[in-house]
Amino acid sequence: MGKVVLVTGAARQLGGRFVRRIQREPEVDRVIAVDAIAPGHQLGDADFVRADIRQPAIARVLAEHTVDTVVHLDVSGKALGAGGRTTVKETNVIGTMQLLGACQKSPTVRRLVIKSSTGVYGSAPRDPAVFTETTPPKSLPSGGFAKDAVEVEGYVRGFARRRPDVAVCVLRFANILGPDADSPLADYLSLPVLPTVFGYDPRLQFVHEDDVIDVLRIASHEPRRGTLNSGTFNIAGDGVLLLSQCSRRLGRPTMPVPLPAVTWVGQALRTVGMTDFSPEQIRLLTHGRVVSTVQMRETLGFHPGFTTAETFADFARNQAPGLLPPEMVGRAVDRLAAMPFAGGTGEVPGITGTDDTQPTHSAR
Repeated sequence: MGKVVLVTGAARQLGGRFVRRIQREPEVDRVIAVDAIAPGHQLGDADFVRADIRQPAIARVLAEHTVDTVVHLDVSGKALGAGGRTTVKETNVIGTMQLLGACQKSPTVRRLVIKSSTGVYGSAPRDPAVFTETTPPKSLPSGGFAKDAVEVEGYVRGFARRRPDVAVCVLRFANILGPDADSPLADYLSLPVLPTVFGYDPRLQFVHEDDVIDVLRIASHEPRRGTLNSGTFNIAGDGVLLLSQCSRRLGRPTMPVPLPAVTWVGQALRTVGMTDFSPEQIRLLTHGRVVSTVQMRETLGFHPGFTTAETFADFARNQAPGLLPPEMVGRAVDRLAAMPFAGGTGEVPGITGTDDTQPTHSAR
């Protein structure tokens, strides 16, 4: 018999895409799609089970369908529907606890894939230039989705100790972007004017939605020769972008504000429901974060199809036009940077990678 794969978070856009994709794999016999609400998109031939993973009933779902592979995607920074931050945290943390408890009791579960975030590293002024999977954070996240991810990973490590016979794969995704991105950072980048922290220009990494689906597919299968589909892996596209480069490519002006005032701006944005401008997101937009993807390539055997810059370009193409044409902004900034009073050489940068056409840093 083929594999029986259970996918949580099927009502979300990303979960629905993965459900449709994984059922096309020849070794997969059945896909069980689980969520607390009915999805608004098609799930193909998958069996949809309406169940709240925060409730013990999820154990019955695993047993009834003889599930051998669990892909836990219901770990998110945004509520689905009308739920608020409390609902998100309960689903992320309590839901993961219940799901892991059910997996621990299940004699048929042999593989577990967890969607996590590079947010577990936090963002601090004395962070290393590049985080590896074993780098301890200088400052643990104090709240929001990043703290949820830290707690989720803690429970997963406990599960792995109790069930060493189960292959556990934790995927720490950089900021996920694409045409259908649904995340707090995507909401922020969609604002007509981007609030930024005065004096800071953070380095950011992105991973494309298509690459997310591909790496989840790889992690849910038996490993190929020379690879290992268990452990913890950073997942990100090649290269980095500065926040200033992102704003220029979107054609959106920035509004630099002093660091103490950023919290007030975040509160105002949350009040009008525009975006989740949490303290952890403020830290990311202050200090940035870059992770190494060596283990992703050499151990997991995954090579993203999109770089960070290409991912952002695909996201930008599907956004409403900014207030300013990106080409005009880019030319103006280049000319200002070339002025002698700005420390320039008097020459407008060309296409050597030092201007806005290419990222100025890269990390793997």
